[in-house]
This record gives sequence, structure tokens and C-alpha cells, in this order.
Amino acid sequence: MKLDNVLSQPAMPLANPSYPVGPFRFVDREGLYITYETDPAAIRALVPAPLEPDGSGQVVYEWLKMPDAGGFGAFQESGVVIPCLLNGEPVNFIAMMFLNNEPAITAGREIWGFPKRWGEPHLAVARDTLTGTLDYAGERVVLGSMAYKHENLADQHDRCAAMLAKTQINLKLLPCVTGKPLVAQLVAYALTDITVKGFWAGPARLALTPHVNAPVADLPVRRVVGAIHFVADLTLPYGRVVHDYLSP
Repeated sequence: MKLDNVLSQPAMPLANPSYPVGPFRFVDREGLYITYETDPAAIRALVPAPLEPDGSGQVVYEWLKMPDAGGFGAFQESGVVIPCLLNGEPVNFIAMMFLNNEPAITAGREIWGFPKRWGEPHLAVARDTLTGTLDYAGERVVLGSMAYKHENLADQHDRCAAMLAKTQINLKLLPCVTGKPLVAQLVAYALTDITVKGFWAGPARLALTPHVNAPVADLPVRRVVGAIHFVADLTLPYGRVVHDYLSP
């Protein structure tokens, strides 16, 4: 294979790349976001400078169900999002993510620096309850629940779209074959082409269990603030580097 052919491949392995060229379109992406108050010191310990916590003392635990993710297939994911500031701009720092799809894990880490690890998240309607769970290594780590379609926010789709379009920040760390850092960056991206199909709010509860390899309980639940549930189509584009830790 010639050099041009090698360099035109989107990813490894050469014979069967894990993912195609983006951007990536998601159809009927369903989300449950539970916002809660936690320990500000615990937030500070997880946020890398120059990011700063936004001072609210709140974080979001989220579930995402993707039945039609272009280039990746179908999967679910779950994780922790911390509202922050970068040079005074409100952003979301993605602190932890767990999902059950190899192409999405590989692409997420290699392209955008998503903090993705294998886990078994599950979001589904159980009678009158929207229920999200996360299992890791055979153990239940997270249980979240929301009253199903308790409050219809059909007149606030613009609010939902703005929330989804908020700038997201990942800490991308890739080692060199020598063992030294090759990439150490803060990477920003923003979802685009957003069409909200449904938006709801309601009371919720969240339980986190300590686990060494899924340490979501390091941000303990002090008080659940609220929850939202949405269904939307959207596009995940490529991102941009907003801070390079290795630059002179």
C-alpha cells in the first residue's frame, strides 16, 4: 500500500478501521440528565487548570441512548459532566464516560479525547419511570430515576437546543511509544444541526456506589436539583484545541 493510501485511512487497524471519517450524525438520540449538588472540593480535584469550576457546586450525571449513530452503530453511554469556565466562557467539562461500543470508545478517545471506558449503561422506561443504570465489572454503580414525561416542555425546544449546543471540553492525553506524553490538550467541540423532538422535566433521584474503576461516587450526591429528558437529532463535528499543555 502506498503512503497516500495509508494516510487516507480514518483510523487503525489498517485493514478494518474502527470508525469512518466524520462528522457523525445521531438520530433519535435520547438523554436523561440529572443535576445535583456535590462537594465543591471534590469538583475542584477533578477539574484540570486552566478550567475553573463555575462555582455552582453542581454536576450532571447523564445517560445517552443512541439507536442510530452514523459510523458507530447503536449504543448507550453514561457519565459525569462538570459545568466550568474557560477564560470566562461557560463550558462543560466531561469528567467520566462509560459505554458499550468499541468504535465509539476508540474514536472518542483518539479524536476528541473523550474520557471513555467500557461499561454497561442502560436507559429505558420501566412502567411510569425513566430509569438509568450503570454496571461496571458486574456490579451496579449508578441508579438514576425520573418520573416519565412528568412535565412536557414542548414550548422550550430552543432552550434544549441551546443546552445541547453548549461548548464541551475534554482533556485529551495520549502517550508516545517512548512512554512520554505525546498529546496533552484541552479539546473543545460543540454539537451542531440540532433538531429537538421532545423535551421533558420531572422529579428525580440518583444513587452512586463507590467503585475503584468507575469512581463516580467521588462526587457524592448532596441534593438532587432536577432532571430533564430529551430526544433529538444532532451532529458531532470535529473539534479544536483550546489549550496545549506541551507547547512552550
